This record gives sequence, C-alpha cells and structure tokens, in this order.
Amino acid sequence: MLVLLPPSEGKAAAGRGAPLRPESLSLPGLAAARETVLTELVELCTGDEEKAREVLGLSEGLRGEVAKNAGLRTAGTRPAGEIYTGVLYDALDLASLDPSAKRRAARSLLVFSGLWGAVRVTDRIPSYRCSMGVKLPGPGALAAYWRTPMASVLPEAAGDGLVLDLRSSAYAAAWKPKGEVAGRTATVRVLHSQIVDGVEKRSVVSHFNKATKGRIVRALLTEGAAPKDPAGLVEALRDLGYVVEAEPPGRAGRPWALDVVVTEIH
Repeated sequence: MLVLLPPSEGKAAAGRGAPLRPESLSLPGLAAARETVLTELVELCTGDEEKAREVLGLSEGLRGEVAKNAGLRTAGTRPAGEIYTGVLYDALDLASLDPSAKRRAARSLLVFSGLWGAVRVTDRIPSYRCSMGVKLPGPGALAAYWRTPMASVLPEAAGDGLVLDLRSSAYAAAWKPKGEVAGRTATVRVLHSQIVDGVEKRSVVSHFNKATKGRIVRALLTEGAAPKDPAGLVEALRDLGYVVEAEPPGRAGRPWALDVVVTEIH
C-alpha cells in the first residue's frame, strides 16, 4: 500500500542534524528536478526579499520564511515526518506509533511537496516554505513542472498494490495515476452527516476532513491492515469502524472515490 499525503504549510523548526544530503532522499529519479527547484528557490530568496515574498505568497508576518529558504543548503535537517505539522499530522501522530507501525509508515507514506516533489517520512529535510501553487522564475508553476518527472517515478513507487490518495487538489495536480495504477487507486472524501429538521444534511469540513484522514492512516498502520486494492480498503475501513460508501468507477483505469461518513466532529 502506498499512501499519498499533502504536506503542511507550516513546518517545525529545522533540526540540529547534518545539512541536507540530496542524494540520500528517496525516489532518486526526482533528484535532477529537486536540484533545479532547490537552486531556483535559494537564489530567489537570497535576492530581493519583497520579490521573494510576492512569488511565494507570504504575508508580512511570514517574512522570516524568506531567510529560512535562503539557508536551505546549510540548515539542519530532521525526518520529514517531524518537519510536517498541522491537523492531519497531529492526528496521525507518527512519533507515538509502535515500532511495527513506524516501519509500515516508513514504507508506505509518501508526502508530496512543491520543493522536493515527494519524500518519505524518514527522509531528512530542512524546514522550508514553498507550496505546490508557487510559480518560480525558472521552473514555472510547480504543479506542472513536477508532472513529467513524477510520471516516470511514481508508477514504480506504487508497485502493484493499493494507492490511497489523500492529497489536496493542488498536490494531486502534480501526479495523476493513469491506466492500471489508477484502477487500484482510491481517493477519500470525509463527509459530516447531520440531521436537520428530520432530513440528513452532509457537508465537507476542511479542518475535520484533515483530522479524520490522519486518524484513518494511523488506524491502518496500527492495525497492520494491508488491503491490496480499493475494494479491500473499503472492507478494512469498515472493519475499523468507519462508515464507508463506495462504488467501483464506471470504466477501467479510473480511481475509486470513497466517502467516509461521520456524525461527530472532533
């Protein structure tokens, strides 16, 4: 099982570990593209600060992120699973997993990134600021830039098992599973169900959606669930107590769309 996650906009502070070693990152087929984006981002952020803020879409309060990006090559690193924070990662709580679940997380979790393309949670990276929606002077719009290298690398990373795609739309744009891989890919939408005046109303709540996805991944890792395909995922989630609605796609080569329906927000 390969689980595709979005990053978090906010990041933990850089660690005191050794500086970035690009050659040590997973998915070496992305190395050249990573070097291009890294070089452009560092160059941008060592130049005109106001221009860098504009390109990166940073508010005045995030001015310090420019200097952080300028020092990426010498900054300390931490495992990506510690760098990414926020609602989904708080709910996933990688640090508290038991050793077996941590090993499963290292094998199966892949975090998409505007800067790195995609990394595993064990890859050591510095803290940075560069969303997939950024348009850098050289590479241009990052979602479009990453499509070509991703298309050659991700199918191999997916192997022959289930792909659970929990990315937000901006990061999903960087790689869309095709053909046979798409047929064993499942996306998940979390719906909050409420009874209003005797009628069920369903809605998507962003914060809660992220938290539930984090809890789903944690439960799969903790229980050692290893569904081979989307149908197996539906069964595994129901066994874990989730209410799941799903229909196979209308034609071959299309991902499954799963709705997880919950009645409580927490």
